[in-house]
Amino acid sequence: MIPIKTESAWKGTSDCRACGIRDMVLFADLNEDDFKMIHAPVDDLEYSLGTALFHEGESALGIFTLRKGIIKLVRNTPDGRQRIVRVLRPGDVAGLSALASAQYDCDAVALTDVFVCRVPLAVVHTLQAQSPRLHKKLMEKWSGALKNADDWVVNINFGSARNRVSNFVLKMRDDVDQQIVTLFAREDMGAMMDLKMETVSREISALVREGVLEPQDKSGRVYRILKLDALQAA
Repeated sequence: MIPIKTESAWKGTSDCRACGIRDMVLFADLNEDDFKMIHAPVDDLEYSLGTALFHEGESALGIFTLRKGIIKLVRNTPDGRQRIVRVLRPGDVAGLSALASAQYDCDAVALTDVFVCRVPLAVVHTLQAQSPRLHKKLMEKWSGALKNADDWVVNINFGSARNRVSNFVLKMRDDVDQQIVTLFAREDMGAMMDLKMETVSREISALVREGVLEPQDKSGRVYRILKLDALQAA
């Protein structure tokens, strides 16, 4: 299990107007009048691999828009185990449940080095109340998060080990180059798919041996898909 650390490096205050991926994230539809209502700073933060952005049950400081990297959302089971319920990619929003309860309903942990913008709850509530555009965007993000969570469970938690691993590989394809896949520690992957770490390692090794995947680094995290049809067939 990756140890959860809590420190983060504060990088400064975000300029949402000039954000390079603004079209992907929460403020895509805002205009100049909307931005005039943002009185609290939107923090530009960086978290290193293994660092927790927030923990389940904590009072929420804000919601996080992910600009770069990958985050896992983790729930703790009554018997003390951790269950990964979803993985967030650039453009996703972490902590949406805090808008309803003012608390986080899971842990959010960086699976890579990540860059996020933390939007204070007061800012979101103000814009949500006064900007129909942001309210609509929030509802779309919330609906999308629920659908993605359902799809995640259906696609990678049922079927044989080969079914689950193949579907997981397909889900983790790069947004730009669909032949490139970035995976994580085998223990994390096992927690996502409800498989033993050894089973995940065995299935990934089999895909490499069969020529379906080709390793692109020495750490076993980045692969190139050589036989897409084999993954889709599984």
